[in-house]
Amino acid sequence: MIVVKDLTVRFGGVTSLDNMSVTFESGTCGLIGPNGAGKTTFFNVLSGFVRPAAGTVTAFGDDLLSMVHYRRARWGVRRTFQTEQAIEELSVYDNVAMVQEHAHDSGARREAVLSAISFVGLEVDPRAKVQSLGAGQRRLVEMARAVVGRPRLVLLDEPAAGLPDAETESLAEVIRQIPARTGALTILVDHDMSLVSACCETTAVLDFGELIASGPTADVLRDERVVSAYLGTEEVA
Repeated sequence: MIVVKDLTVRFGGVTSLDNMSVTFESGTCGLIGPNGAGKTTFFNVLSGFVRPAAGTVTAFGDDLLSMVHYRRARWGVRRTFQTEQAIEELSVYDNVAMVQEHAHDSGARREAVLSAISFVGLEVDPRAKVQSLGAGQRRLVEMARAVVGRPRLVLLDEPAAGLPDAETESLAEVIRQIPARTGALTILVDHDMSLVSACCETTAVLDFGELIASGPTADVLRDERVVSAYLGTEEVA
């Protein structure tokens, strides 16, 4: 469980997160909102890249904000980014192994790396260079980096952006299985409402840095404030 209380982030005169208070339960949770709503800023706070002006984040009983960023990685914070982080000149195996080296579980390294690659459905030779892979396969490398070892909190920042429908559906199946496979609480940010609905039992919504709704995903997507602020339609299928 992740408990966020009164989280506030300011960049100069801009308030990116404004007294955000929300609880993310176990499983896969959605975090949605229009561009600039504060979603990536929130991930950056959890990752240790941004220091908030106020507020607390308690993760499984631990004070996450008191940890320096590299200790959060050892504690179990993992994430994907909107831009690829894998190193093109290295192999798939080496890219995933780089993350495993910083995990709190350093045992059985080769088994853990190969297991993560298999879990995400990346059917390539682990020795293949990332630069030789297609866009969808490269996205799966990022996913493998996020689940290798024993993560406790997996943050997925628009993992399906730009993927065709078939690859998005395959990715959704992987995302749904992350909590059961790893025990990690997973938070998904994406603009694809079909993906969010397919993967997330609960969803929170940010708009201009403010939390405007949270709860069961189906209910949230029908909330008038969410429809008005983000979805832009009167009805949500």
